[in-house]
Amino acid sequence: MTNFSELNISESTLRSLKRMGFEEATPIQEGTVKFALEGRDIIGQAQTGTGKTAAFGIPLIEKIDPSNPNIQGLIIAPTRELAIQVSEELYKIGYDKRVKILSVYGGQDIGRQIRALKNKPQIIVGTPGRIIDHINRRTLKLENVQTLILDEADEMLNMGFIDDINAILEYVPEERQTLLFSATMPPAIRKIATNFMKNPEEVKIKSKEMTVENIDQYFVKSQEREKFDILSRLLNVHQPELAIIFGRTKRRVDELSQALSLRGYLAEGIHGDLSQAKRMSVLRQFKENKIDILVATDVAARGLDISGVTHVYNFDIPQDPESYVHRIGRTGRAGKSGLAVTFVTPREMGYLRIVEETTKKRMTPLRPPTESEALAGQQQLSMETLVEIVQANDLGDYRILANELLEDYDAIDLVAAAIKSLTKEPDDTPVTISEERPLPMRKERSSSRSGGGRREGGRRDFGRGSRSGGGRREGGRREGARRESGRREGDRRRTTRTRRED
Repeated sequence: MTNFSELNISESTLRSLKRMGFEEATPIQEGTVKFALEGRDIIGQAQTGTGKTAAFGIPLIEKIDPSNPNIQGLIIAPTRELAIQVSEELYKIGYDKRVKILSVYGGQDIGRQIRALKNKPQIIVGTPGRIIDHINRRTLKLENVQTLILDEADEMLNMGFIDDINAILEYVPEERQTLLFSATMPPAIRKIATNFMKNPEEVKIKSKEMTVENIDQYFVKSQEREKFDILSRLLNVHQPELAIIFGRTKRRVDELSQALSLRGYLAEGIHGDLSQAKRMSVLRQFKENKIDILVATDVAARGLDISGVTHVYNFDIPQDPESYVHRIGRTGRAGKSGLAVTFVTPREMGYLRIVEETTKKRMTPLRPPTESEALAGQQQLSMETLVEIVQANDLGDYRILANELLEDYDAIDLVAAAIKSLTKEPDDTPVTISEERPLPMRKERSSSRSGGGRREGGRRDFGRGSRSGGGRREGGRREGARRESGRREGDRRRTTRTRRED
């Protein structure tokens, strides 16, 4: 890898990067920074977690003139969470240069944003709908933009924002630098590149670099009605420090988070129907380890950068391989190991094989733990907790109480009682999980396993834990994502003639 000091970056930006803990550039950063500093238009194909925000953020900050009060950079992002995340990272990169950055998105009071725009920000990070609103209100003037960045362009396409993007591009000067980033490159995205970019340089992360090699990938073949009980037992055995569970629909997320809470887990859910305040509150609790499990839809979790996630559970297998890579990429970051478990119904095995062909990695069959094995996992955790307390040697007056108990009770019985009091025993509290129809049947590709079938023999036991360091639509991802975004932040599909009042 290349050190940032070798990339012709200013001292102020290098200081900021050092403060952020950045030393060596990732492949997407090295390629993007080099060409962007030369003024080239860039098409970057990279997954979440490869460092693409810094890849476009570094050259953008380098290009900004802090003495110029006009808007010089515009970044369009598909979701409010991603817009906030990008603006926060840009603020850190541009801290020593004192670059002014503002994020604008639906769900936040537009009057507040209008007042903030009067403070002359030099970079705007926004969602398509809210940018259009400000353009219509004439509160956002883009005639001095020198750099335009489209982040996660394929997701904006999936969410129905392509017309909004085309409309915004009409307000940005033709003489500008354009950077487009996307995990995939469907024809509509290529069309944007053809129409609005000038001889773009392509920076593409090779597939082997996108297939997160340090994540152990398992699958559980089960009937729909069995999924939740298996998930509960896996959580008891794995004891994840931080876990994300992905559900296909908003109803699924609500029911899963409620059911997990009823069973005693610290879980919360996020999806597009929640208020902005609620979503930010849940994410803050998750980052601060106040909840252990985050349940999310694909769209709500898109672009989240949360460190320390040890386990990802795909309660519903995604329909396309790209979503799978995005999901499991939430764990195994920064060189750490991770574990991903995907639930698959018998009718969905074709999707599993297509995912394997894309990631070039075969998932290991996982035998679900029994109730007794799940209990043993909880008992082991309780024993470890007791040992940690003893080793801390901070028992003080508790020794006096212990001596009193030992006068009347057997020592082994007392230790057993302590372990029992700390153990989360199996909980059979009734929960409601509506059954979802499986994804449409897909024919297995002839290039799958020789013999056409997956052997169920040699099944691996129920994975490893983290303590060692470690609606209902069959229309596919496009329709699912559009439904997910239906009420999210008011960023509905519209033209520049349509004004939406948030």
